[in-house]
Order: sequence, then C-alpha cells, then structure tokens
Amino acid sequence: MDDFSSNRYYELFSKQKLNQYAIGSRSYKERLKTLNKLQVAIEETYRVQIQEALRKDLGKPVVETELTEIYAIIGDIKYAKKHLRQWMRKQQVETPLALLGSSAYIKYEPKGVCLIISPWNFPFNLTFGPLVSAIAAGNTVIIKPSEMTPHSSKIMASLIGDVFNEDHVALVQGEVEVSTELLKLPFNHIFFTGSPHVGKIVMKAASQHLASVTLELGGKSPTIVDKTANIDKAAKKIMWAKFLNCGQICVSPDYVLIDESVKTEFISSCKKWLQAFYNDNPKASDSYGRIVTDKHFERLSSYLENAKTLNAKFEVGGKMNRTSKYIEPTIISGLKPEAKLLEDEIFGPILPIVTYKRLDMAMAYINSKPRPLALYIYSKSKANTNTIINSTRAGGTCINNSILHYTNHNLPFGGINNSGIGKSHGFFGFKAFSNERAVMKQHTFGVTELLFPPYTGFKEKLARLTVKWF
Repeated sequence: MDDFSSNRYYELFSKQKLNQYAIGSRSYKERLKTLNKLQVAIEETYRVQIQEALRKDLGKPVVETELTEIYAIIGDIKYAKKHLRQWMRKQQVETPLALLGSSAYIKYEPKGVCLIISPWNFPFNLTFGPLVSAIAAGNTVIIKPSEMTPHSSKIMASLIGDVFNEDHVALVQGEVEVSTELLKLPFNHIFFTGSPHVGKIVMKAASQHLASVTLELGGKSPTIVDKTANIDKAAKKIMWAKFLNCGQICVSPDYVLIDESVKTEFISSCKKWLQAFYNDNPKASDSYGRIVTDKHFERLSSYLENAKTLNAKFEVGGKMNRTSKYIEPTIISGLKPEAKLLEDEIFGPILPIVTYKRLDMAMAYINSKPRPLALYIYSKSKANTNTIINSTRAGGTCINNSILHYTNHNLPFGGINNSGIGKSHGFFGFKAFSNERAVMKQHTFGVTELLFPPYTGFKEKLARLTVKWF
C-alpha cells in the first residue's frame, strides 16, 4: 500500500479498508436500517432539492425527475428491502453422490471496498441505484459522480454526508483527474456507467489490481419496425423513449430500421405525437429538456451539419440554440452509410431512419455493428420477433415497447462486450457487489478417502467405477 501513500484519496480508501469487515458483518436488520435511512433522505428530506438540481443541470421537468430519478431509486430500495433477507441466506446446493457425507452451500459475501463512477445523464438514479446494491451486499463505497452536473453532485454530497459515515460511504467531487487518482487505488470492485471509450480505461486500471468490474456502457441501440407493427402505437412509444431526457439515455432508441413500405406512415405518426407531447414549439415546452454542456451541444450540432452536407432529409426538426443548449426533436432519413449519425452513439434528440426491404437485411445491418445495450422490436408477428431475437445479440430487448425493461427489477440490466460487462438491478446488482463463496462441510467418512494413495489395483478399479457411476 506504500505505493499509494502520495494519492490524496489514500486516507479515505484506508479508512474504508479498515472498516470493511465491520460493515460486511452487519446483520440483515442493520443493513435494512441503513436502506431505510437512505430512502427517507431521498424521498422526504432532499426531494425538492433533487428536483431543483436536475432542473439547473439538465432542464429536466419535475415529472421526468420523479419517474426516472426518484421513483427509480426508491423502487431499487424497496425491492432490496423486500428480498434482502433471502439474498443474505446461505444458498444450499445439491451434493453429488461421490461426495456422500458432506453438504455444501453458497455464501454471498461483500467484495469489500468498492468504487462507483456515475454519469451525468441520470445523476441520482445511476449513482444511488448501484449504491443500493453495494449497501445491501455489505460493502464500503467511494462515489465519484460526474463533474458535468455540478448542482446534482453538490446535493448528493450533502445527502451522503447526512446518511453515512465516510468510512462506510463517501462521495468525492472533481474533474477527470479525480477519477484518474481513484483508479490507481486497489479497490475490490469498480462499478462504472458511461461510454465504451472510458469503460476501456476503467477496465485497464482495474486490471492492475485484478479488481472485478461492472461496466454499464452504451452504443447504438437499434429499433426494428416491421410492416406488421401497429405503426401509430410504435411511433408514440418510440417518440417518448427517444426524446425523454432530451435523448440523453444509454438505452435510448439510437436509430430506427423500418420496412420501407411503412416509412411514410411512421414519420407521419411521429410528427403527430411530437406535436401532442411538446406542441408546435418544443423550446417553450415545460416537458422538454436541454443538452447537458456546450461540448455535447457542439458534438450533436456537428452531426447535424454532417447530415446536411450529405444531403440527408430532415423529416422533423433541426433547429438549435447554442445559448440555451437547445436542439429541437429531430428525425432524419436518407442518410448515407458514412454519416456520423450512423457511426457514433448519438446520445441526443436526433433519430435517424434507415429503411430495409427484407427483414434479413435489417438483422445483417445490426450484426455488422458492435453489440448494443438494447434492441427494440415492434411487430405483431411472433415469427418475425423470434427470428430477430434468435439472430441478433443485445444486452436487453423490449418487444412493442422501449426502455421499460430497465424498470423491471426481476430482469438483469447490462450490456454485452462493447455495451457493457456484468449485470445490475435487483438480485443481479446484489450479486455484482458480492463474492459467491463456495463452502463445503464434511460430516462423516467420505468415499473419496478410499482413493487416497497408495494407488493399488483395487483403487484403480474403484476409480473407474466412480467415473462410470457417480
């Protein structure tokens, strides 16, 4: 540990390391008490401050804050409280006949000192969601929230300070340099939510200490709309999912692959629902957010300029205002394959439309790209739906809906390869922050003792018999 003594976060890390076994040995009732305290702080004490912070950072409407931040966190806490006693129990497993006279079980024990690096797009949800799992599993935690949402980070720091001692849970603020310093420390587990590019940096740092990681990343999540789909309902759900949080969602529909025979009808329905959601002027709507920083605004603006130079068709939107970091809900078709909108994860309120003639062409297009965090299917055809699921790979999938699989605590949430490593939510989040310790106890004489050296002819026959029958 002397190698880390110059790191200014070493002292905090050391406190948690010394305290990890005391925290890890806390009973079900003690962990439940902590979760209750956190719930009260979020649901009652800090609720209005959370709403105001998100309005300042992201222009987030109160309803969106309630549904995508507060409801999500409280849901995580309630689910953990309901199931925690069961999760903490020894999980008995069967004993093979060859090990007659013994029993075995799995003990879910805390990994130890954990680091949570959370993003800016849902700063409360994606900080406290993993934290709930880490607390339930009995870990100590250092949190590094995004510097891009400073008002949210400030409120979270106050909340964490009120609920926890720093040798249990602590939050540190700062720029990228802070994350770099933290990643030098030998954490037992790192939970990171962000881009695949930064995910690779985190994984490389974790490898220096052989720390386990959960990487919740992103990528280009496709949406397939076939000709059997209810086009109007599909448009309504896709418009909501795409422009929620101004499109700044890791599981946002990144682009639509649609049967060319229903493209015109789909775009017409999209226009109708956008008008219903945000009126004729989304800029004046209290239901529509803003881009998080000038840097992200410029990135999205460059995508739109690139689309214009390639003569793409702006079906809807395209207006921008740099001062307020506003980008109108935008739908674009006729993009050439080299368009930036079809190469990079968009993470903003721009939806490309790509047409296909045959379903196999749509699946080939998806499979030519890195595996996505989510894949959405809109279809009335069970055969088409099954074909798509069986012929593609993705972290998660919704059929005739978008995003909502994230809210089901009984489902694992996470990506695959480029879109993430490991799963979270509910029991899967508890497992992510736990070591599945294998325990076997010998009660009586074991059959295997008959096979100890010296190896006689009789024991050779017994070994063959064991291989054949046990």
